[in-house]
Amino acid sequence: MKVLLTGATGFIGRHLAIALAQAGHEVVAAVRTPGRALPGVRAQIAGDFTRDQQPADWQGRLTGIDVVVNTVGILREHGAQRFDTLHEAAPIALFRACVAAGVRRVVQLSALGADTHARSRYHLSKKAADDTLLALPLQASVVQPSLVYGPGGASARLFNLLASLPVLMLPGKGSQQVQPIHIDDLVQALVKLIERPEARSRRIALVGPEPLALREFLARLRAALGLPPTAAWPVPMPLVRLVAKAGRWWPGALLDDESLAMLERGNTAPATDTTALLGRPPRPVSQFITREQLPAASVMAQLGWLLPLLRVSIALVWIVTGVLSLGVYPVEGSYALLAQLGVGGALAPLLLYGAAVLDLALGVLTLTLKRHRPLLWLAQIGLILGYTVLITWRLPEFWLHPFGPILKNLPMLAAIALLMVLERRLERPPWNT
Repeated sequence: MKVLLTGATGFIGRHLAIALAQAGHEVVAAVRTPGRALPGVRAQIAGDFTRDQQPADWQGRLTGIDVVVNTVGILREHGAQRFDTLHEAAPIALFRACVAAGVRRVVQLSALGADTHARSRYHLSKKAADDTLLALPLQASVVQPSLVYGPGGASARLFNLLASLPVLMLPGKGSQQVQPIHIDDLVQALVKLIERPEARSRRIALVGPEPLALREFLARLRAALGLPPTAAWPVPMPLVRLVAKAGRWWPGALLDDESLAMLERGNTAPATDTTALLGRPPRPVSQFITREQLPAASVMAQLGWLLPLLRVSIALVWIVTGVLSLGVYPVEGSYALLAQLGVGGALAPLLLYGAAVLDLALGVLTLTLKRHRPLLWLAQIGLILGYTVLITWRLPEFWLHPFGPILKNLPMLAAIALLMVLERRLERPPWNT
């Protein structure tokens, strides 16, 4: 079949495109900017959910299409990516264009919880598109997965991080119900739905084999990562809600008030449809990570919290150094050191306080800067090397000091280099799916 796939650059879309191609189908991807090669995709057309919100925008692109599969979705609004456009207006326009163009089959990737009890804007926007699709005169499957786990996915990165912490941080008692499904099971079920349409249009829940309390899910995932059991720390719910409310205004935050509300509501359903489509029970959490994936998955999970901890530590070094130089450390002592470096007179206070302000600025930027952070790391490396060369030239005895004030520059440089190399691979926007 010729399948038009939206969201082919997202986590689920990428996996689905490869699986459809392997099953012998021709995948046409609707992407904002055609051109970049996508695995499994034979052809690309222009399609932008932030702009194409009328049926006429899509109708001419549906010629020869047998099935339309929509996997576009966001967990957090970001820039031009809004729930009401990406989840509702553009998909509804696409679905109505399918009717006009004679496309008889649509598969919509929705979410578990997009039902009559929905309260979050995420779920409500999904439900609006689902309801419209199910009322149209075509054969439709509205797929409602639970949490989707798989290498490279936002959920996997988040829950691997939480499971790998030295102590499991649980919201309240950690009794929130989840039923995660592995990406491979989800994709296999989607391919079956595309190839063998249901007898009637309906919603289909795709979930893992059993509901789990969040604390149990994290404990099982920790074991799957090859990490030893650890204690759990229940975080009081008022504090969790306060952090979630603040997360609404912090781009890239792991939690906001809407995602917390969805977690508290629960994310479970009978596994009947999933088992029927797969011809077997979906895989349990203990099988989410294969033996081949285990070493890399375990290391990446721990780097997910170790690198931010390292960044905060480096920031504190700069900030505390700046504060001490501004007067906590005796100014006379600072001037004496500068005199040993050959700096005196009116230049001494200018250099002392200028360097202190620079240290403070580097510390604050280390905590807050998102873009151009590699340039910040290079600036810090250059400054530390400059300090080291100057002190080696004028005060070489500091290399022999028992407290090692210059030797400590070496692990500082290594830590900054480590961050510069690794953190860009880990810091991907968690709101895209």
